[in-house]
This record gives sequence, C-alpha cells and structure tokens, in this order.
Amino acid sequence: MGVNFDRPSKWKEDIAQSVDLYNQWFLNFAPQTYRDERLRATDFVQAMLIRTNLLRKLSPNDLKDNPSILASLRMSTAPPIARDRLVGLASVSKSLVNCMEKEGRLPPQMTKEELDINLEKIMQMISRLIDVDIFPWINENREPNEQEVYRAATIVADRLCGANADPIVRNAQESRQLAKIKAWLESRGYRDVSKDIRANDMEPGTFAFRLNVQGLKENNATVNIPVDAVIMPMTANQGDLPLMVEAKSAGDFTNTNKRRKEEATKVKQLRRSFGNQVRYILFLCGYFDSGYLGYEAAESIDWVWEHRIDELKEFGL
Repeated sequence: MGVNFDRPSKWKEDIAQSVDLYNQWFLNFAPQTYRDERLRATDFVQAMLIRTNLLRKLSPNDLKDNPSILASLRMSTAPPIARDRLVGLASVSKSLVNCMEKEGRLPPQMTKEELDINLEKIMQMISRLIDVDIFPWINENREPNEQEVYRAATIVADRLCGANADPIVRNAQESRQLAKIKAWLESRGYRDVSKDIRANDMEPGTFAFRLNVQGLKENNATVNIPVDAVIMPMTANQGDLPLMVEAKSAGDFTNTNKRRKEEATKVKQLRRSFGNQVRYILFLCGYFDSGYLGYEAAESIDWVWEHRIDELKEFGL
C-alpha cells in the first residue's frame, strides 16, 4: 500500500494546496532571489568588461583565458544571441560553445588549430554584432566613465538573468526544498553525511544530498544517477537500501508533463541495479496535475507533498 500514489481521491485537493504553496513562495521570495542573482551577474559582467578592455579589442585569447565570459558576450550584442544561434551564425562547434558556457573550460579533445579557428569565428561574430547603444564608447573611440560602464554591465546582466530566469528560480526552490528536508530530518536525530559517502556505505540515521547512485541502462551499461536526498532510516538493518528522494518543484503544469518521463527512467535504471526493493519517491511542490501524478503512479513511484512533509514518516523515517 502506498502513501499517495494509490489515493487518487486526494489528488485534486493536494494539487490545489501545492499550487498555492508554490505561488506564495514565488511572490515572497523569487523577486529577491532574482535581484540577488542580477547583482552577482552585474559584478561578473563588469569583470568581463575589464578583462576585454571594455570590448574594444576582442580577440580569441580573451576566450582562451576566460571561457566562461562567452554567455556575457552573447548578451552584449544587438540582438542578444541564443547559444544555438551563435553556433549557426559563426559556423562553429556546438560542443565547444556548450563546454565553454556550461563547464567554463575549453574542450581538451579539440586540437589547437581547430580551437583557434573556432574562437576566431566566434569573436568576429560578436564584434560584428556588438550593441553600440549599450557600449557607445566603442564607435566614439573614447574612454567611458564609471557610470557608463556600470550601466552597460547592468543591462547585460539583466539580459543574462532574463534568459536564465526559470533556472534561477528553480535552483532557489530546490535549495529551499532540500533545506526543509534537512531541518525535518535533523529535528528527528538524523545526521548529514553528504561529503564523501556512497549509498551502500550509509549507516542508520544518516542522510546525504546530491548523491550519485549507480544504475543500469537497458544494455546493462552503468550510469550515475544523481539523487537529491538519500536517507538511511534509523531502523534500517544490515543490507537495507536507503530511501531515495527527488525534490521536484514547478511553476506551471506544462513543463512537468514534458519532463515526467525523467523519474520513470531513473527508477527503472535503479531497479535494474538494485532490484524491485528500491525505494524512490518524489518530494513535490508546485504545479503537478493529475496527468503527471497518474503517469508516476503507473510506474509505482510514490510521493510526499511539501505541504504534508510529515508523511515522510510513512516511509519509515
């Protein structure tokens, strides 16, 4: 017998409460979260401007020395360029652009000659499309004053945060959810062992966040599955598996239904690795409708609503 997945008569009320909880959090905290991120982005863009001589002489070496500035450079053009648009316009390697922006480094497998050609193409395209209304000193061939540089940095930072608004809010919400789970567990005597621990080595009464657990694909190839929270119950016996919890939040119904297969794929890979005794549940807050819940229930994936966090006790905690 499950906790929530086999009780569809409760879903409608829970969905409404979950939406209300998410909306309340968003209105109270998301604007400040966004502003804080924009301040950090402004500092980053200002540093980028200093490193690149205020965009007056862009060269491939700027990207070699600081690969992570590429996203800021894309937002410095008119119009701002999406990542894939830059790949197409400059006819460069998509893996190079992704590596620079997502990992902040240059791809080690790319030859020096190929790297130089790609970086030159990128800088030529950025230079061609620089937004001279934001950076008027470039065409006017003069030194900008401090206020002009700060104003330009805030505009580019706002573009960056606008393009990343959903991930910014989603990451803040996930951190908040994990903090709530942590407080709930610690109030019951559980100990955080997140650093340098494997799921198989956890002792009763411990928990860990963002742990990689090894699963198996259909071809029996191993795959590391990131799990938000892994908890070994106080009453666990030798050889028992921990409870695995995926923290999920959503600000609209559309995206959850687009991504609902992700959890099903994870749990199948975990079951191939550990058997059907795997316990994998969701911790939900926000817009999860009956279509999403029904899909997860069909995969025998149970969940706890954040507005009823004490139901974690029903999973042996």
